[in-house]
Parts: sequence; C-alpha cells; structure tokens
Amino acid sequence: MTSSITTLPDFATQPGTRRPPHILYADDMQQLRELFTIVLTREGYTIETVPDGQDALERLQREPATFDLLITDHHMPRLNGLDLVRQARQLPFTGKIIVFSSELSQTMTAQYRDNGVDLILPKPIFPHTLRVILVQLFTAGGMVAADTPSGPPRLRPDGGSCWAV
Repeated sequence: MTSSITTLPDFATQPGTRRPPHILYADDMQQLRELFTIVLTREGYTIETVPDGQDALERLQREPATFDLLITDHHMPRLNGLDLVRQARQLPFTGKIIVFSSELSQTMTAQYRDNGVDLILPKPIFPHTLRVILVQLFTAGGMVAADTPSGPPRLRPDGGSCWAV
C-alpha cells in the first residue's frame, strides 16, 4: 500500500528561501478560516486570516511584500474577491493569488484571469488538496494545473495559467 502523505519542504534548506511562505487568507466563514489556520500552520506555513476583502486589502496596503500568497473567497461582505484582486494587483504585491468559490460564471472567471489570478478552486476545498497545491506551488515556483482524471493537481511545465471551475 502506498502512502499519500504530503509534506512541506524544509524551507530553511531551500536555496534562496529564508522563511516559510506567508499566506493571507480572506473568507467571511470563520470556520473555514479556523480550519485552514490549523491545517496550514501544522504544515509549517505562516497564515493570517481576515473576515473580508476590505480587511485583506488594508493588510496588503500596509505590508505588500510580507505575503507570498493571497487566498480569497469570492463572495464576501464589504469588498468581494474580484474587487480585492483588482486592487491588490495595483499594489506592489508580487505574490500569487488563489480564489475559492462555490460558483463563478465564465465571465467572472475571465475577469479573475484578466487580473492575474494564478488559480481558481471550486468549493469545497479539502485540506489535502490545498496542501498538495501549496507544496507544488512553493517548491517549484510554478503554476498549478487543475485536477485531471489521472490524478491530483500537478504543476504545468510551461508555467501557464489554468482554471479549475
């Protein structure tokens, strides 16, 4: 029997890496923020959570270089995910962006793509799936391909964007 355990790389020994990736996670569902904080902290990531897009934007405005990844829900009060992404891309924030959503139209997906989102994942997001994606994202520094019939998400060798919706 083969084990399917995903482990975070030792960032201290990775060339050019001084610290674990720092993630900003915006979601109005407190239970999801708590769950992913537990899961990702155990994996060695540093994670900050906020309850809406406005709080995330304010955090990015204060320290855009602090974060390696922004994960955002689409439907949130005060500032939705798309408006957050649009404004974040106007900042000197150079991190990657992942969007979680239970529903997005093709038009909305295209708008996210036009604003530099690296990956869109449909809810529900299972912790194991997110762990696999993040390990691939941060160890190879490339884009993550969507789930395929032959297995879990994997990196695209060409670094191109893909959209799982």
